[in-house]
Amino acid sequence: MVTALLNALGMAFAMGWEILWPLALGFALSAVIQAIVSQREMSRLLPDDRPRSLGVALALGAASSSCSYAAVAIARSIFRKGANFTAAMAFEMASTNLVLELSIILIVLMGWHFMAAEAIAAPIMVAILAVLFRLFLRPQLLQAAKDQAEKGIAGRMEGHAEMDMSVPAEGSLWRRITSDRGLTAISHYFVMDWAAVWMDIVGGLAIAGAIAAWVPQDFWKAFFLTDHPVLATLWGSIVGPLVAIISFVCSVGNIPLAAVLWNGGISFGGVVAFILADLIVLPILNIYRKYYGLKMAAFLLVTFYVAMAAAALAVEGLFGSLGLIPHERQARVIEASITWNYTTWLNVGFLLVAALLVWRFVATGGLEMLRMMNRPARSDESHHHTY
Repeated sequence: MVTALLNALGMAFAMGWEILWPLALGFALSAVIQAIVSQREMSRLLPDDRPRSLGVALALGAASSSCSYAAVAIARSIFRKGANFTAAMAFEMASTNLVLELSIILIVLMGWHFMAAEAIAAPIMVAILAVLFRLFLRPQLLQAAKDQAEKGIAGRMEGHAEMDMSVPAEGSLWRRITSDRGLTAISHYFVMDWAAVWMDIVGGLAIAGAIAAWVPQDFWKAFFLTDHPVLATLWGSIVGPLVAIISFVCSVGNIPLAAVLWNGGISFGGVVAFILADLIVLPILNIYRKYYGLKMAAFLLVTFYVAMAAAALAVEGLFGSLGLIPHERQARVIEASITWNYTTWLNVGFLLVAALLVWRFVATGGLEMLRMMNRPARSDESHHHTY
């Protein structure tokens, strides 16, 4: 038992070491984008569910935090302020599926094919979701969800979601980023984003390490129907979201587990569906219940599930026809190890960058903000900080 536990922990640590610098780089770039892109105009920019508004929602989501809980909280906030519900859900989807840190980790652990597939699948999923909402979302259900949202029941990461420290669009982009206010905003977004997702990352690594170390390949081959290629394609896209729901892991923390599933035999579309499903894990479904009511939570579960599975199947068909599905299942899980190679040097370099950002965060009053990240802001509080 002790040996098995040590093997799982060793596997998890090795995978964590492998994705450390991509995480630091992704969060740093995300912090820069958030520092120069304001959230204040979101509700005005998302008035309806037309393609233009959905495109804006995808762009705004891609520029925001990758924390699933913060994305869900922001979506409710902009919905309450007048944004279209479908556009708010599109923003939510992009916030976890089109962000930079996710793309970088996918490339490092699994290859560019999966990054490209995720980038293509997310807009397809949103388009399918918009159609499903138009067909099946009744005005009575939407109004009930609006009434429930107005109650302001707390979920998670409320304070983090309401934080807006973006730098005014004055001067050149470089000047805005390197100004005192710009560097402070970047440091705050960097640390707050880390604080928001570290439990998901650790949880994902622990689960992935345990599965990689303990579950034999024969089990995965049987479970994913690898002996029946055609059936496996359909089954993978159906079962991928289900595995995500019961794994409890969301945001970028599910990528290590996606790598384990790919090595185990799940279809290409199944991997995509699993990654897309980070917004219907059990804790977030419970938040939907609090935010919008039980009926809307059930509606979101069904429509999200259908949209994710359909988008994954579409992408698998597209990549299969183009010959872009990898034939070898060699995601960096078993092979991950700690040696003095380029990964180690990059980790050391980005750890130094992270240390500097953390130092500025602490020096500019960040600890007080960190204590408020799970608290909803009061009407008399402002998150538009100036330094």
